[in-house]
Amino acid sequence: MKVVLLDGGTSLELQNRSSNKAPLHWSAEYLMSEPDLVRQVHLDYILAGAKVITVNSYSSTFTRMAMVGAADKVPELQRIACELALRARDMAGPAGADVAIAGCIPPLNGTYRPDRVRAFKTNHDEYSRLGELQAPHVDIFICETMSTAEEGRAAAAAMQPFGKAVWVGWSLMDNGPWLRSAESVATAARALNGLRVDAVLANCCPPESITTSMPALVATGFATGGYANGFSAIPATFLPGNTKEQLKSRRDLDPAAYSAFVLNWIEQGATIVGGCCEVGPAHIAHLRDELLAAGHEIASSLRTAAPTHA
Repeated sequence: MKVVLLDGGTSLELQNRSSNKAPLHWSAEYLMSEPDLVRQVHLDYILAGAKVITVNSYSSTFTRMAMVGAADKVPELQRIACELALRARDMAGPAGADVAIAGCIPPLNGTYRPDRVRAFKTNHDEYSRLGELQAPHVDIFICETMSTAEEGRAAAAAMQPFGKAVWVGWSLMDNGPWLRSAESVATAARALNGLRVDAVLANCCPPESITTSMPALVATGFATGGYANGFSAIPATFLPGNTKEQLKSRRDLDPAAYSAFVLNWIEQGATIVGGCCEVGPAHIAHLRDELLAAGHEIASSLRTAAPTHA
């Protein structure tokens, strides 16, 4: 079977490798202070076998940068993030020949917090601005870590004019197959009615939640997949910034254990897999080996034309 292999988490991988453990601008700071490190992380994922790498722009949004008085830096940060991913692909030589670059369309007013999701138009307007900045450089848009159905719809709708593949990833509750808003996957999928979307995924949540949700994801009729995080729990009070201080890492998700979860998702029908926070290049390399050993073909895309969800 053809399986798209994504990269793993970038933001915390940068923080783990850098001596700067408290960046003022979150992951965006490394774009300015350590661009070579950002490029190296992308390159390591490509060499580990990832066929899709996501630009390091998760925190480079107008809303997030305004929190630290740096909203004016967003166009430059977005440009640097895209260019570093492209350079890493070039540096990878033959390994980068069929690698796709994914634009990152993240939550705007705080991750994992459905209560902080703003009105559709407010989100749509900012997402459109981000899409304009990334579109010249990327092959795919991943609207990732969406907490509510409406947040996912706003992000996907804003990406429609750019002619790129659009994937929507929802972050699920820690203890079940529901979005963090308590909406079902089916409800979130219905919110995409009328939009051209290539795939729906679950991301940045426990691998167990993705396992439980996979039947519902497959039932949407979209191409489906997942990429989990390695955190033990997400507190309801989580706020932007200081991720390491607010979240604890699991110790039971080494590369072999993580790959076992992913292979189960594929057995259930997933075709797009990878990792999120605390899933690093070693996990992706092990997963690549397991996929090949199981006879799967590793690819960077599944289709060239997105369906319109009726």
